[in-house]
Amino acid sequence: MRARLVNAEDISRRPSPTHIRVDGVSHSYGEHPVLTDLTLIVDKKDRLGLIGENGVGKSTLLRLMGGAEAPNVGRITRPTRTGLLWQEVQFLPSDTVNDLIESGLAGLRGLERELDASGLALSAPGTSADPLLTKRANDRYSRALAAAEAADVWNVETRRDELIAGLGVSGIPLDRRLDEVSGGQRSRFALAALLLGRPVALLLDEPTNHLDDNATDFLRKQLINWQGPVVFASHDRAFLDEVATVLIDIDPARDGLTRFSGTYTAYLAEKAAERVRWEHQFRSEQAELQRLEYTLNVTAREVANDYGRKDHDKVGFDFKAGNVERAVARRVRNAEQHYLELEENQVWQPPSVLSFGGIPKGAQPLEDDGKPLLELTDARVAGRLHLDSFTVEPDARLLVTGPNGAGKSTLLSVLAGAIKLDKQAGGTFYKRKGLRVAMLEQDVHFPDPELTPRSIYEITVGEKRAEALTLFSFGLLTERDIDRSVGELSVGQQRRLALALILAKPPHVFLLDEPSNHLSLTLASELEDALGTYPGAVVVASHDRWLRQRWGGTRLELTHGRIAERPLADPESAA
Repeated sequence: MRARLVNAEDISRRPSPTHIRVDGVSHSYGEHPVLTDLTLIVDKKDRLGLIGENGVGKSTLLRLMGGAEAPNVGRITRPTRTGLLWQEVQFLPSDTVNDLIESGLAGLRGLERELDASGLALSAPGTSADPLLTKRANDRYSRALAAAEAADVWNVETRRDELIAGLGVSGIPLDRRLDEVSGGQRSRFALAALLLGRPVALLLDEPTNHLDDNATDFLRKQLINWQGPVVFASHDRAFLDEVATVLIDIDPARDGLTRFSGTYTAYLAEKAAERVRWEHQFRSEQAELQRLEYTLNVTAREVANDYGRKDHDKVGFDFKAGNVERAVARRVRNAEQHYLELEENQVWQPPSVLSFGGIPKGAQPLEDDGKPLLELTDARVAGRLHLDSFTVEPDARLLVTGPNGAGKSTLLSVLAGAIKLDKQAGGTFYKRKGLRVAMLEQDVHFPDPELTPRSIYEITVGEKRAEALTLFSFGLLTERDIDRSVGELSVGQQRRLALALILAKPPHVFLLDEPSNHLSLTLASELEDALGTYPGAVVVASHDRWLRQRWGGTRLELTHGRIAERPLADPESAA
C-alpha cells in the first residue's frame, strides 16, 4: 500500500491525543488468530521498535494502530493525524510519482482548509457580539494554527525536494508513472510522501528495506527529531540499535508482549542468556520426566525381598505385605501426580537454529575443468552494469555492496540467468556444464496465491523428495501455516517458503539478494551464520550494515555498475 495518513476525527472538535494506546486488542483473519489480548502504550517521546518472528502480527498491529483495520476485540486510541507506511506499495497503472506524493499531503491539505475555515469563523456575523461564540472561534483558530505550524504547511515544496533528495530519488521526474520505476524507488517515494505530511504519530513497516547508507542515515535523523510517537517494525538491526528507545517483542510463546528498554545489542545478549536458561530447563525437565517414568514402571513397584512369608508367621506376613502394598500405592500416586503436572507444564523444546548441517548435502560435484563456476568478461547491461571481469569460484564467499542503483540486483540476476548480457557489447558469460544456480530474490511472488506452502513445496521438489524431506525439516514455517493459502501469509513467511524451496535442493551457487529483508531478526542472523558452512559457493548482495560489519568472506563494492574489491577491515566495516 502507499503511505497512508489516517484522519480519525476533526481537529476543530476536540483536542487530539499525543500518544497511542492499545487496550485488550485481539485480532484474527478467519479462523486464524494473530494477536490476542494485547495492551500497549506508546508515549509522545517513544520510538518503539517491534520485533518478533515472521507471522506473529507486527504488520497487523501497525495496521490496527493506524486505523487501516479495526480490531475484532479491544480499543485503540491514536492521534488525529497518524501516518502509516505499508510494507508494500500498491498503485494503479495510471498513478504518477506526484499522485503518490499528493496522497501523503492529504492531511496537510485538510489542515490548510481548517485554518481557512476557522479564520472565516472569527469574522462570521454575530460572533463578536457573543462572548461564548468568540471564545469558541478563537480556540478553534488557535488549534488550527498550532497544527498548521507544527506540520510546517507553508514550506511543503521545499521540504518535498529535501526529502526526495535525502531518500535518493531526486533524479526521477514527478510525472513518471509508478509502474515505470523500481519497487525500491516506489517505496522511497511513499516514505517521502508520509514524512512530508508531518503526521503527529508515525507507523512504519520495514522503512529501511530499500534504503542505502545515505538514505538510512537521513531517515535516522528524521525519526530521532520527530516530535510525536514513532512505532516501526524493521529487520535492520543497526537501525534498531540507533533509533529505538524501546523494543517490544511480540512472542506468542510468552502470551503477549515483552517490553525491553535498551539497545538491540543489549537485547541480543539478554536473549542469548535466556536461550541458555531455556535449554537448561528443557534438558532438566526431560531428564526428570524420564526418571519419573522409570519410577512408575519399575522402582515404585519393587518390593523388598526380605518380606517373603515364613511358616510360623502367616499373620505377621499379611500385615507387613499390606503395609508394603500401601507404601507402593502411595509412591505410585505421588510419582503419577508429579509426572502429570510436569508433563502438562513443561517448557517446549527451543526451536532449532538454522544450520546447513541439517539439510541435504550440496549438489553433486562437477567435473573440474580448471575454470571458475561462473565467469563474466566485458559484461554489459545497458545503463545498469559494466564489468570487465567477475568470477565465482567453488568455495566463494562474496558480499557485493554499494548504493541503490549501483547494479547489485542486476549482477545477481545475470549470474542466475534471469537477465541477459547486451549482445552488441561482445561480452561473455561462462557457466560450468551441469552447474545449478538458485537465487533468493529480494521480493518473492508466488503466481497462484491460493496454493498452500505444502502444495507449492511438493510441486517444486517432487512428491517423493517432499515425503523424504518434509517442509518441517527446515524449521522455517510452523505447522499451522503450511496448509494456509500462500496469499494469507506475511511477506516474511513467503520469503521463508522461498528459502525452503532452495534448501530442499541446494545449488552449486547460492545467490541471495538482500537476505535480511523481510526475514525476522533471529532468522536473518541464523542464516548469515549458516552461510559460512554452506556446501557450495555463496554470493550475497546487501546494504545491511549489520551483515557487512560481520562478514567473514571477500567483500566487493559495486559503484555505477563497476566493481572493486575491498579489504575486510576497511574503515566502514570497522565502524
